[in-house]
Amino acid sequence: MGMDQKASYGGGVRERVENSGVGLLVDEGGGEPQAGGMTLRRGSQEEDRYPRAPSQEAWEAMSPEERERVVASLPGEVTDAEMSPPEGDRHFQAKVRALDTLRGYFARERRRAYLAAELPVYYPGARRFAPDLLVVLDAEAHERNKWMVSAEGKGLDFVLEVHVGGDRRKDARKNVVRYARLGIPEYFIYDGARQQVLGYRLPRASARAYVPVKPRAGVYLSKQLGLELRLEDGRLRFYDGLELLLDSEEMRAELEQMVDGLHHRVEEDARLLRREQRRVAEAQRRAAEAERRADREARRAAELEAELERLKRGRS
Repeated sequence: MGMDQKASYGGGVRERVENSGVGLLVDEGGGEPQAGGMTLRRGSQEEDRYPRAPSQEAWEAMSPEERERVVASLPGEVTDAEMSPPEGDRHFQAKVRALDTLRGYFARERRRAYLAAELPVYYPGARRFAPDLLVVLDAEAHERNKWMVSAEGKGLDFVLEVHVGGDRRKDARKNVVRYARLGIPEYFIYDGARQQVLGYRLPRASARAYVPVKPRAGVYLSKQLGLELRLEDGRLRFYDGLELLLDSEEMRAELEQMVDGLHHRVEEDARLLRREQRRVAEAQRRAAEAERRADREARRAAELEAELERLKRGRS
């Protein structure tokens, strides 16, 4: 369902959402109520024209069937108007590498975690958003087309936004306030243009305002991930203690290098083995030749002794 499509819930759902005072989808133009019965206030038209999840109160009042219909109706995409303008390959590569690196890390560690990039996220009664990278700990890693907090039973644990150009206010100001108010424990920004990392953390679970994460020698600790974030050679890198976490392309290159090294060692060992076999064969040939020579000399000695004995008998 896109921005211009109307949600269709049963009367029970409509009544519960109306009573909660939260509109799930409000038309952009005239302020007519849709799917929630809330008439759009003129001053909040820009804020409320997009689909929203119902409030937690409304959600808890719904039956399982009603909840299922609500989840199914929420779009699995966001509109261009809600997204930042495209920032090119540097933005895309940084986001994809971070996602790939972290997915590989959690898989190798056998830690339950769900990771996604630009996935629509629905907090109760709040405007949806789609961060560059999100992590939810202790969540099943099956495929999703959206994350609805009420349906999943928990919110995001870690968000990373990548910025390489354009207006920084969305990532560096608005999202700092927004994500804190939603209760997201950690929020990091990788600013590729300025080559810096900014980190924010809720000082306690009940807090709704971030405090900056202070780096130590350029290292930022993510308590949620249990990893360190650093900038190296113009890239955002993740460390598990002293170990640099590699993305799949880097791991493939490293494995290829290891395989090439093994092949080289196997070839070298085979060469040394062939040389040793030739040495052994040569030694065996020499030993056989020496044995044959000894046999010939023994026969020659026996012949000479016989001849000598014959000569002695002839004289006598």
